Amino acid sequence: MPPDAVARPKGDASSFDIPRRHAVSRSVLLGFGLTLTALAGFIDAIGFIRLGGLYTSLMSGNTTQLAVAIGHGEGHTALLPCLLILAFLVGAMLGGAIAALMSERWATPAILAFEALAVATAFVSAQERSHLGMAALFLSLAMGTQNAVLAHIQGFRAGTTFVTGALFAFGQKFALALAGRGPRFGWVGDGLVWLSLLVGAVAGALAHVQLDIEALAIPAAILAVLAFWAAFVTVTSGTLTAEPPPSTPLPSRKGPRG
Repeated sequence: MPPDAVARPKGDASSFDIPRRHAVSRSVLLGFGLTLTALAGFIDAIGFIRLGGLYTSLMSGNTTQLAVAIGHGEGHTALLPCLLILAFLVGAMLGGAIAALMSERWATPAILAFEALAVATAFVSAQERSHLGMAALFLSLAMGTQNAVLAHIQGFRAGTTFVTGALFAFGQKFALALAGRGPRFGWVGDGLVWLSLLVGAVAGALAHVQLDIEALAIPAAILAVLAFWAAFVTVTSGTLTAEPPPSTPLPSRKGPRG
């Protein structure tokens, strides 16, 4: 009998060897999260180019743009960054609502499916130049939703649409590693998060040069594939959960002999 099979008692009508469901490896979940972060960079680069310096996922930059426009009394300039921030907020709320209303095991596939639909809607809207602003709002909506996925992936926190926190953690952990007060390679994961956003943004800029706004079809298709993959993992493994790390036995402490 295979080691990963469960034996049924004799006489049971369903006396088959049924494989146990296995958790997803942490390396797979890390790759999944880094792919999401790269997609955020891809989308943000296209948005930055087409919106003249505004962002679809980095709301700190949009908040600064909004503040400058308000300070200069430019109400028309303040409108779009304000709407992008609101769309991102609504996306975060919708992602949280989907996660709260659905069972925990199906939250990630459902949120990814919604995000793929939002990016696809942005792609369709962007075909008309007059609807570019509406397309940008759908992209911000999708990016706000994506961050809700992270709360339901156990393991390394990757997949965020912003990397300021990861960059800070990278510097902090690297300093601790140099000082010998932290894990030697504890900074690698946070560095990979930043690097994935950079690579995704470069890919987005290159794709825009070659395909113009049609490049938005790429993240829409990838997100749809990820949604199907997450659903498949949920069906076969029960949930998109990282396998537990191998336990390390604690060294025994022997007291002084009396």
